[in-house]
Amino acid sequence: MNIKKHIPNSITCGNLLCGCIGIVATFKGELIFATYLLWLAIVLDFFDGFVARLLKVSSPIGKELDSLADMVTFGVLPSVIMYHLITDYTDNAYLPYIGFVIAIFSALRLAKFNIDDRQTSVFIGLPTPANALFISSLVFIAGSDYSSIINLTSLVIVSIGFSLLLVSPIELFALKFKSFKWTDNKLRFTFLLLSVLLLGLFQVLAIPMIIIGYIVLSVINNMISQ
Repeated sequence: MNIKKHIPNSITCGNLLCGCIGIVATFKGELIFATYLLWLAIVLDFFDGFVARLLKVSSPIGKELDSLADMVTFGVLPSVIMYHLITDYTDNAYLPYIGFVIAIFSALRLAKFNIDDRQTSVFIGLPTPANALFISSLVFIAGSDYSSIINLTSLVIVSIGFSLLLVSPIELFALKFKSFKWTDNKLRFTFLLLSVLLLGLFQVLAIPMIIIGYIVLSVINNMISQ
């Protein structure tokens, strides 16, 4: 039996497991633990594809498994986190369900990605891991000195706005390096440098700024390229 071909799929299953445990943790009120699990899943999501290419064992089942795992971890889990965040800011029993629009649009985003052969060097619409990263970072903002940013209105706006970004026609650059020459990767290196600076200044609170910066830089690059 060729064990090597099962390694990427095992990593993908680790991503899925993080999502499942994160959902349970969220319903127990352990939002910070759930957020850390989501971030670990993002690392695993990067490495499953990387390892598959490195070992030259990419397969159709691996691609499908990756999307199914992403739906749970980067679709359902951030929806549940948002549900609980909204619950803390309203007595309305139904309003928190707005958070689940994130899961619906994540499913649409992943379905579109699977049948769109244009998304090899760019993304069309916000990738689900980036969206999940932004949503989960709100947990830390809610418990920080900047907690006034988090309220019912902002949470509803984020739920709807970022859901629409998932299926938007906006082209976003991918962090895939074919070479490490500055001339070929000015945008990527600029983004990474800004991200490191923001993380150094604001630590975990920099994450939403980085995601917004990613979107803004992509839009500016699209305007310049036209």
